[in-house]
Amino acid sequence: MNYNCVIINGLLSMGGYAIAVRLIPGFRQKFIDKNRVGKDFCKKNQKEIPESMGVLIGLVFLVVLFLFIPVPFTLGEIIAMNTNRGITPAIFPHEKFVELLVALLSIAVMMLLGFIDDIFDLRWRYKLILPSIAMIPILMVYAVYYNLTTIIMPKFLRPIVGYSLDIGALYYVYMGMLAVFCTNAINILAGVNGLEVGQSLVISASILLYNFIELALGHQVDAHNFSVYLMLPFLAVSLALWKFNKYPSQVFVGDTFCYFAGMTFAVVGILGHFSKTLILFFLPQIINFLYSIPQLLKFIPCPRHRLPKYDPKSDLLQLSTTQFDKNELNMLSRLVVTGLKSLKLITWQEMADGRVTTNNFTLINLVLLVFGPVHEKVLTQMLMGFQILCTLLALIIRYPLANYFYDT
Repeated sequence: MNYNCVIINGLLSMGGYAIAVRLIPGFRQKFIDKNRVGKDFCKKNQKEIPESMGVLIGLVFLVVLFLFIPVPFTLGEIIAMNTNRGITPAIFPHEKFVELLVALLSIAVMMLLGFIDDIFDLRWRYKLILPSIAMIPILMVYAVYYNLTTIIMPKFLRPIVGYSLDIGALYYVYMGMLAVFCTNAINILAGVNGLEVGQSLVISASILLYNFIELALGHQVDAHNFSVYLMLPFLAVSLALWKFNKYPSQVFVGDTFCYFAGMTFAVVGILGHFSKTLILFFLPQIINFLYSIPQLLKFIPCPRHRLPKYDPKSDLLQLSTTQFDKNELNMLSRLVVTGLKSLKLITWQEMADGRVTTNNFTLINLVLLVFGPVHEKVLTQMLMGFQILCTLLALIIRYPLANYFYDT
């Protein structure tokens, strides 16, 4: 590990936190004046709150890394440029330089597209296409400098397919899909104060912990250094946003932050060469996605907003529901519903006129289904706690359990 670079990166990140903490309250009224506001539906007064604040901390993140760019390529990488004293200059690490620049390019583009989405409210099909387009520079760098498309097979499959398998272009499809998943997974697990930023904080801290473990073991040092250089500033600026987005929210983050965070995670996972481990840190998001599939694929009617329902009398959040005619369900939809009902993962109330009421299929509603109505702040804490437990599970899978399926 290049400790000097990490220390400088950490100091710049602390500066980024200090700047972001000052910028956010300073720009709140400016966003309100420009009508960049949203209503907090989980409060009694439902007041308007400035939205899309993710763009501010995204810009601070980029500034921090722009200032950091010269550091790893002058401190410790280039020994000296004075050849008169007989010192041979080190070879400039062009591939690492290009990786960092292209990473910032993809993150900046995705942040811009997220802000456009906040303004114009793009259709879902564009939300699936845009991350793949923003990922093209990363995939090009990966193809030019690495082009590693071989995957190591687990022990039980080696007698059938061998020690490894080259999947070729499918690996690039997988990396493109990873970007789509990371950017949208955070976006669909949202709706209560602090949840988008909270889950991103836990994921980024999990990635940093994994990076430091791998660096201590001496594994792929350059790749994990690269990840640390991006994750420290991200964690710092996200902490600043969390200060104002946690309950009760003073600002909303918007799709800008979700896209910015998701692309940052995808970039470090791919260029840091731990994309499969990265998926393990997204276990709650994967559960939320799988649970949401019946509504995302329109097997069950999906309302525009699936926020939990606020009860002003108790000041608690309850299950939000959707209604539809039972006869509208096709055979596949009935099969899915039957499975979920048998597992007691949904509520199901049939009325005399053939209409059905069921809860919206989100992890937030699933928690409310299991534990009952809770306060919004408690709900966020429960979901963040679950995210932390999943991180511990991910590390167990990555280290002790992996030894049973792969060579140590």
